[in-house]
Amino acid sequence: MVIAKELKHGNYIFIDNEPCRVLSIQKSKTGRHGSTKTRIEAVGLIDEKKRIILRPGSSTLEVPVIKKGTAQVISVSGEIVQLMDMIDYSTFEASIPGNLKGRLDSGVEITYWKIGEKTILKDVKK
Repeated sequence: MVIAKELKHGNYIFIDNEPCRVLSIQKSKTGRHGSTKTRIEAVGLIDEKKRIILRPGSSTLEVPVIKKGTAQVISVSGEIVQLMDMIDYSTFEASIPGNLKGRLDSGVEITYWKIGEKTILKDVKK
């Protein structure tokens, strides 16, 4: 958990149950009848949608746990790739994002982020 007024550019938070990266924060001054307000602009890590929320400065926001790792491609089948983690050798599947289509073959190493049950493929490791 993080307090809204303590957020910084680049932090990760959940907005509408989607993990997001904070793009900008605007804080208003306290008024006669209330506390500071915080306007948070963020972009989704998975769907890349822009989201804007308004919260009191003292409210708490949930922070996603992001596991970053390296995996080796075992097989590619259409839009799905089967991967093996290079640390614990567990296997899992993920969908191939548009920027990696045609670049994945068996034996290639790739970096990934795992957020809860969702896996995001980031880049081919060189």
